[in-house]
Amino acid sequence: MSTAVALGIPAAPAAVLAPRRQTRQLRVGSVGVGSDHPISVQSMTTTKTHDVNATLQQIAELTAAGCDIVRVACPRQEDADALATIARKSQIPVIADIHFQPRYIFAAIDAGCAAVRVNPGNIKEFDGRVGEVAKAAAAAGIPIRIGVNAGSLDKRMLEKYGKATPEALVESALWEASLFEEHGFGDIKISVKHNDPVIMVEAYRQLAAACDYPLHLGVTEAGPAFQGTIKSAVAFGALLSEGIGDTIRVSLSAPPAEEIKVGSQILQSLNLRPRKLEIVSCPSCGRAQVDVYTLADQVTAGLEGMEVPLRVAVMGCVVNGPGEAREADLGVASGNGKGQIFVKGEVIKTVPEHLIVETLIEEALRLAEQMGTGEGTGGPVVEVG
Repeated sequence: MSTAVALGIPAAPAAVLAPRRQTRQLRVGSVGVGSDHPISVQSMTTTKTHDVNATLQQIAELTAAGCDIVRVACPRQEDADALATIARKSQIPVIADIHFQPRYIFAAIDAGCAAVRVNPGNIKEFDGRVGEVAKAAAAAGIPIRIGVNAGSLDKRMLEKYGKATPEALVESALWEASLFEEHGFGDIKISVKHNDPVIMVEAYRQLAAACDYPLHLGVTEAGPAFQGTIKSAVAFGALLSEGIGDTIRVSLSAPPAEEIKVGSQILQSLNLRPRKLEIVSCPSCGRAQVDVYTLADQVTAGLEGMEVPLRVAVMGCVVNGPGEAREADLGVASGNGKGQIFVKGEVIKTVPEHLIVETLIEEALRLAEQMGTGEGTGGPVVEVG
């Protein structure tokens, strides 16, 4: 008969690869941004902002997926008119994304948005309006994100550098920040996005060395889900492992909730966010005596949404299986048509192959119940191998 086991996040802080780069601190609504606060995950709605109900529905879906801050587009007056209702009813802070028309910046501030993202490269006569923007943002107590993009770089920088080099991106961002500083406004966050991870990483490294503004990481136009996930993980991993980055957005040609899943997993993998459900599984090989792929998929589906820091290992052969399963909170070492079920390093039972998934799910639920609901504390780690 199995006994209760003590699971949960260890008392000691999880090891990270580098300390956070020290920055000035900002507030984006209820979310703190900067080195004193956890790295936040953002996304952007794909709805027409003026469709208030659809936009709020998508924000609710993003919130449920773990999104901390959401950005909404504001290309037209009807979108600007909808911002007040969206900002008031959203469960998470709303950032207005402004291009081309400076008047929408002031509309977003008046509407109560938690922050405004401006693209100096394509806003008409932006430099001459910085003083007005700074005054309005300061009066409202909200920060400004200066978002420089390779695809819409300031023409002056293109003329100087010939293309969107790291130096061009950084100079553009710091130039605009300096204009705000001249008006006494310093609640600034910066992004310098590029679709090439190598250029993007170098730009952020240069920017991090040149200022103490919080930085929003992003590989712009990263691509479809698979390609974009790889590019973002590579770029974010390089920078976050050096302590660079305060908010992130994984830009995918996929539903926005997928961006949140990927971003959260990147942070969890680097111990920058408490780990939730983690599936550790072997890639399978000729030694496997069970269908590891199917076991892994079924266990993952059965434990989807679990919110406790539980580690589950699903292993397919006798070489690494027992060791990996023993190291997990919950695991199985499979072979010869059966599986040994481990809980905290001890074999509690052996079951036939067709009962492995059912048994693992039952034990995971039992362990989760012992730990409490686990809401807000991270989720299970499931190793499949």
